[in-house]
Amino acid sequence: MKKKRLLVRSTIFLLISAASLYTIYASIANKKVDQLQVGQKAPNFMLVDQYGKKQQLENYKGQGVFLNFWATWCKPCETEMPLINKVNKKYSGKGIRVLSINIGESSLAVDRFIEKYQLDFSIMNDANEGVQEAYAINPLPASFFIDKDGIIQEIYTGELTEEKMEALLKKIKP
Repeated sequence: MKKKRLLVRSTIFLLISAASLYTIYASIANKKVDQLQVGQKAPNFMLVDQYGKKQQLENYKGQGVFLNFWATWCKPCETEMPLINKVNKKYSGKGIRVLSINIGESSLAVDRFIEKYQLDFSIMNDANEGVQEAYAINPLPASFFIDKDGIIQEIYTGELTEEKMEALLKKIKP
């Protein structure tokens, strides 16, 4: 009788211990990246753009950076990309750099999109979605307006109008 009771107690103890360990593991493994906030330093990244050039956020210190996350299937993204191209042409010589990151799509899909809309700013593909995770992007489109010191001045989720882009770009103009 004592052996049976010891066996039952030991089994219960092991099950509780296993459940506790699993709970701790799951909470660590599923920990979401904290949302970035205005006033924080923008996380650096390194991706290759459509021209084969390595783009690193750190390379643009001293300039304002308009960082946009998008996807080809995203209708608001599709609407705002020609507007981004337009403001890029207007602000590129004024100390503002436009960088755009496609989330997890094939290079072929991205290249076709670039060609369709004749986009001429730096577009990178975050195929493994590491930059998306670092910036905690969800949903698309999402835009970050980063000042010359690498500090996030504005975070905008959703489709930007040309007027809104202009107003936000003025905030980061060096």
